[in-house]
Amino acid sequence: MVIHGGRVLSTYTHVTDQHATYGTKIIVATKREAHYVLDEILGNATDLPITEHATDTHGVTLVNFGLFDLLGMQLSPRIRDLGRITLYRPGPRRDTEARFPHAGPLMTRRADLELIAEHWDDLLRLAGSLKFGHATASLLVGKLSASGRQNTLATALKEYGAVRRTVYAARYLSDPDYRRKISRQLNKGESLHALRRDLLYAHEGMIRARQLDDQTEQAWCLTLAANAVIAWTTEYYGLAVDQMRRAGRRIEDDVLAHISPAHSENINFFGAIGVDIDAELAQLGPTGYRPLRVRDTLF
Repeated sequence: MVIHGGRVLSTYTHVTDQHATYGTKIIVATKREAHYVLDEILGNATDLPITEHATDTHGVTLVNFGLFDLLGMQLSPRIRDLGRITLYRPGPRRDTEARFPHAGPLMTRRADLELIAEHWDDLLRLAGSLKFGHATASLLVGKLSASGRQNTLATALKEYGAVRRTVYAARYLSDPDYRRKISRQLNKGESLHALRRDLLYAHEGMIRARQLDDQTEQAWCLTLAANAVIAWTTEYYGLAVDQMRRAGRRIEDDVLAHISPAHSENINFFGAIGVDIDAELAQLGPTGYRPLRVRDTLF
């Protein structure tokens, strides 16, 4: 996203598995996005039961892996070059290789479980401070990620994050269905990026506001418009499916799971649109919706 004057901003958005955007945050493009992953998850005003967060490599740090688990959530990244990450073992190499003859040799580093145990209570207090809003996640994650080994709490958190990343890597590598699930969720976010680009056409797609509050307000307006398109399209998809099923068309639920409402062919982005409220209301059927225009090629 480009703002007036040529400077570049990034918008970190959080999308549910039903395509709705529940978090939008303006960040400086030079900042690492991984520091902001937890902000909207912990600070959003919805009642969504968020249990898992899918992200690309840019949203991953050892600190995040540790904090997500301490907060009772799962961080599920699509990690680039997953085979190059360091896997941790719980004990001596010989014991690990005897217990896991195939995976054991891949675990090249021993986890410092004693350090984790020593700081466990402090780690729980740290997670509690984030959960109840006593500390800003992005600020805390940034400081902990940059801390050296002289900060033993940060070192313990990174060590715990490395253990959780090892557990995740084992599941990710061994479960093709799980990998596909993560990819599908990330693809939903990508499809919404295209819709947002179509919606943000004014001023050649630039953010004109100069202050962070104003930039955030414009970003949230864009999110509101995108969510309105998603809600509108989803509602009418449901009506179209119901009508076709009543007409005898067989449409399986597992097929519907692969349909995205992040389309814009039915949206008029440009021009002044005059609305005759009385005429529009007169077109509505007894259910309160417009008549459907279902094409045979839809399914």
